[in-house]
Amino acid sequence: MRALGKAGPARYVHLMMTIQDIYAARVVAGTLEPDDAQQAVLAEFERIRAGLAQPVKRGLFRKAPEPPRGLYLWGGVGRGKSMLMDLFVEALQAQDIAVRRVHFHAFMQEIHKGMHAARQSGAKDALAPVAKQVAEGLRCLAFDEMQITDITDAMVVGRLFEFLFAAGVVVVTTSNRVPDDLYKDGLNRQLFLPFIEIIKQNLEVWELVSPRDYRQDRLSGAQVYFTPADDRARREIEQVWEHLTGGQGAPLTLVVNKRQVEIPAFHNGVARASFYDLCGRPLGPADYLALAEAARVLILENIPQLGRSNFNEAKRFVTLVDALYEARVKLVASAAAAPEFLYLEGSGAFEFERTASRLREMQDADWGREA
Repeated sequence: MRALGKAGPARYVHLMMTIQDIYAARVVAGTLEPDDAQQAVLAEFERIRAGLAQPVKRGLFRKAPEPPRGLYLWGGVGRGKSMLMDLFVEALQAQDIAVRRVHFHAFMQEIHKGMHAARQSGAKDALAPVAKQVAEGLRCLAFDEMQITDITDAMVVGRLFEFLFAAGVVVVTTSNRVPDDLYKDGLNRQLFLPFIEIIKQNLEVWELVSPRDYRQDRLSGAQVYFTPADDRARREIEQVWEHLTGGQGAPLTLVVNKRQVEIPAFHNGVARASFYDLCGRPLGPADYLALAEAARVLILENIPQLGRSNFNEAKRFVTLVDALYEARVKLVASAAAAPEFLYLEGSGAFEFERTASRLREMQDADWGREA
């Protein structure tokens, strides 16, 4: 047995534990509630972990073990997909297995930037050097929330994954959509269909069917609309963000019709932005629909008093609320006034009554749950 430092005992325990062991330990500790649907898929994660843990024997005639088949875990929002990915990645890291976890949108942005740089340097095949760099020294690539809404992603992702699989990289991904619904109704979708077959050939497709939406449960009965937008509201908002994300978050770039829409903070389906970020800039319905597709909860801070002086911003806010409402995205907001008193004067005041009604409805404890 090797010597253990201060952090050693916990690490050593994880080396001896399966994914099922880790899950069971957290249930006993009270940090997880047992869920039959989650427990059913643990064997798939453990299969992959055990396969990646096989020692790679060195030598001229030693053949590297065949990498395990990956996993495509899909299902409704808030069912625990990201939490299960947390356990899986933690188990791999404890065994020093080279794994990278990244949100799919952020990953594709990285790929496009790399391809642009490769073209600038004169590469004939801009994707090949980028894919090679991604795969170098990597055993497992773990994606959060695979979804494809942009044609530039759709035209690249098939060849990219072929590179990764050829390099022996195991892909594990979560998604809200079954593979056959990826890039549904997208431009030139027939060119994308081979990628769906690549997924089915290389990944085990598993639907996580759980009756509970745990993410919505965390907000059930909690205050989600704070007024006025003062220091107290900022503290409350910060607590909600901490509760939903553990304080983690990174900028997310959405590509909409070849334009980039920046979301300042995003983690596991929870987006956070200010009113100015989303309504003070020239964004439109397509941008808000892309945000509603990517996020299950939006934390929107500092909604001001609306009227003649910020009429354009108010119109964008109405469009944003409509997109969130139709997509059943939970809204957590801080605002200068209650919904009915946000827009008191100006040519759009009458039309805003519907938006105020929706904002009030979206505060209900059960609003946003899937039927």
